[in-house]
Amino acid sequence: MKVLFSEYLRIDLDAETWECRRCDHEIASARTNYKEGLLVYERNPREVHKPVIDPEKYEYTFGPDPKFCTIYEFYCPGCGAMVEVEYQVPGHLPVHDIDLDIDALKAQWRSRDEVTEPPIGPDQKIGGDHHHHHRQSTSPTPEDLRRAIAKERSN
Repeated sequence: MKVLFSEYLRIDLDAETWECRRCDHEIASARTNYKEGLLVYERNPREVHKPVIDPEKYEYTFGPDPKFCTIYEFYCPGCGAMVEVEYQVPGHLPVHDIDLDIDALKAQWRSRDEVTEPPIGPDQKIGGDHHHHHRQSTSPTPEDLRRAIAKERSN
């Protein structure tokens, strides 16, 4: 059973591995940080966010300072898809942003059908039945505004 997690990540619950949804590359154990199996490109933030004022003349440039910020881009080694981007303190380890209880996930999905693509479109039902009533909008319509302006001008 494979469970979708993001645009580029899914978990194969049988093999307990993270996979790339684009190329099926096995990334890492699902019991670890998926980023451990990805290629990492550490970028100077000034390559992405150019200084607003001349850094040769001014210490503070309204752009990220590379002494305090770095950008980690994570890529699938199989197809090169960018899976994640992280703004981080230089030298800090990548964030372990998805930590799952694999055994509980297996139990939850045991009785479900596998979903190979996320549901989209008007057939998707979100939440339960819709039982509350909406109040009428109190915002003026364009016609209300035209009438109010005409009335103000006539006074």
